[in-house]
Amino acid sequence: MVAYRIDRHSGVATYVQIVQQTKQALRLGLLRPGDRLPTAREVVEATAINPNTVLKAYRELEREGLVEARRGLGTFVRRSLGATPADDSPLRAGLGAWAAEARAAGLDREDVAALFAAVLDEVFPAPDGPSGVFPTPDGPSGHPDHPDHPSSPSSPDSPSNPSNPSSKPALQGGDPS
Repeated sequence: MVAYRIDRHSGVATYVQIVQQTKQALRLGLLRPGDRLPTAREVVEATAINPNTVLKAYRELEREGLVEARRGLGTFVRRSLGATPADDSPLRAGLGAWAAEARAAGLDREDVAALFAAVLDEVFPAPDGPSGVFPTPDGPSGHPDHPDHPSSPSSPDSPSNPSNPSSKPALQGGDPS
């Protein structure tokens, strides 16, 4: 089961954070077809958000064909996303070693995210140019030069601070800590 963490200072709508975290869980294999999502009541109790916000997120996921609501039973995963390597794969181990090396070299989380996004854009170019999206690939662009980015010149009054690690939505597996 996935536990949602809501960052009220991120500038990202709460229902979008739920959608993004659910998609990330699907990509990472934390949620699989047939798994039940937490009920709206469970999410409300854990996060203190409005139940309609949870239902809006679940309707969006259902519209995208990722989940299905079963009357009286709950909301269940219909399909997974991507083919993320398992925890014990060589790709994941290599990425973990690279991240540890970057940390040892003095890079912080945001530096690593920026570097990774730049390389990702080079290796996987978007049809309409660089996306710079990291760590939430299904949300608005994370690229600082993109007009939708919170720190872009076109949005100087945005409440989000991309250099603040707490401004990013986080995904937790079953462990809320």
